[in-house]
Amino acid sequence: MGPSSHAHKLRHVIERLARVHVGLRAGLAIGAGILTALGFEPFAWWPLLFAGVAGLSLVVLGAGRLRQALLLGWCYGLGYMGVGLNWMQAIFIDAMVGIVLVTSLLYVLLAGLLFALRKLALWPIYAAAAWVAVEALISRWPFDGFGWMRLGYTMTDAPLAGLYPVIGVAGTTFVIAWLGQGLLWLLDSWSRRRAVAAAGALLLIGLGAGLGAQLPPGPATGETTAIGWVQGGAPGGGVYGIGPPRTTTTNHLAETTALFQRIDRGEYPRPDFVVWPENGTDLDPHHDAPTAAMVEQALTVAGVPIFVGTILDGPGPDERQTASIWLDPAQGELDRYTKRGIVPFGEFVPFRDILLPLIPKLGYVGAQSIPGTAPGVVTARTATGEFPLGVMICYDVSFDHIVYDTVRYGGQVLVVQSSNAMYQGTGQIDQQFAMTRARAAELRREVLVVTTSGVSGLIRADGSIAYSVSDPGAASGVVELPLRDGVTPAVSTAPVLEGIAVLLALVAATWGAVAGGRRFRRS
Repeated sequence: MGPSSHAHKLRHVIERLARVHVGLRAGLAIGAGILTALGFEPFAWWPLLFAGVAGLSLVVLGAGRLRQALLLGWCYGLGYMGVGLNWMQAIFIDAMVGIVLVTSLLYVLLAGLLFALRKLALWPIYAAAAWVAVEALISRWPFDGFGWMRLGYTMTDAPLAGLYPVIGVAGTTFVIAWLGQGLLWLLDSWSRRRAVAAAGALLLIGLGAGLGAQLPPGPATGETTAIGWVQGGAPGGGVYGIGPPRTTTTNHLAETTALFQRIDRGEYPRPDFVVWPENGTDLDPHHDAPTAAMVEQALTVAGVPIFVGTILDGPGPDERQTASIWLDPAQGELDRYTKRGIVPFGEFVPFRDILLPLIPKLGYVGAQSIPGTAPGVVTARTATGEFPLGVMICYDVSFDHIVYDTVRYGGQVLVVQSSNAMYQGTGQIDQQFAMTRARAAELRREVLVVTTSGVSGLIRADGSIAYSVSDPGAASGVVELPLRDGVTPAVSTAPVLEGIAVLLALVAATWGAVAGGRRFRRS
């Protein structure tokens, strides 16, 4: 069988697919979405990402009308988000259903873009740009952004990992999507010319990933800092995962005491400061006397500053803020960072005045969280000197600009504080740790992750894991990290590439829709 007999195999498949009942095609779209979700943690079968992306394009190419393409895009989104975000049911199943339904609508938009682009000569490039554009939108809307399931977070253990410090998460999404579309492009009309073009593109991608993998960590200043970290442990499971009031503070005081007993026995060096995770305290130590007393006791035991993740009352009535406060044993609070990326239906209720009366169960969220606005950099003041400390709190790691600000504004050591107790036993914890690994590789910085109940750990500057603690019980230790300066190319290139991709996708889709309308009128 010669090349010409293979040339239109995929087109025959698409034509046959177009004649299949829409219900079956919807099932195929859902299946493609599930395949894509299986590329993420806790499964991490990353080769399936390319098949899932190709599957969406295949069913869209087989759609005879735009409304069919939109329906299939929604089905894809339901499969993708339904599997990828199923951990949300640990909090509240209605919230999970709502988020899945809303976020899956973004893939309706993606399917519409793919449908408009399908007749253009370079449609795989435009389709990859459409993926980036939709992820850019979902990172900003709805609910101030929910870009949790971006393709670009999945490559830390794959050959494409070297792309992170060069083109960032957004650029890595483009490459993953292009590879999925490029497979269809080759099968659609096989020719030596297309094969050579695809081989050249693969060579370029491989070269970029290989060179990126050789990028060293940010330049070290020659100084280091010893950091104590404390995971207090939590009962876990659901909305009240950190336990009754003050349980988490009690746990972190106990484990801090245990850590310094081990330090006194010579098992660890004495740290310059200690990091508690997000929700190291669950009540505002400025307003709750027992909490304040336990934090003060921990400072006395440590004898060094503690960077405490806490909940602060205000700034208004029935409002709160998640913050990290730098507490010195002698001088008290010297600096703070207020979390900028807050979790919808976890820390705040979108459209609260409308939804709360309709769904009283949403009252579990409690006071409405208010995001901070300042970059995640605080001044770490220790007995040996001071330096800028970059900090991200939990959900912050999903926002490019928040992550990049930690190094743009001079952070020389990076920590992530998190509280995942309510998600114990779900894939959310592994997904977030994988996301943080991608960020470490992107910034070429070590990242110390400290959580209430796992996964805590140290991520090397290339995204590999130095150590991790997945046990939800108590744990602690001391690590010595170098102070580093500088930013990777990704910090500058990724936002620009994302903007170019958005513009390219919109212009190409508009041109494709106009050209398609002309062909329709001529026929």
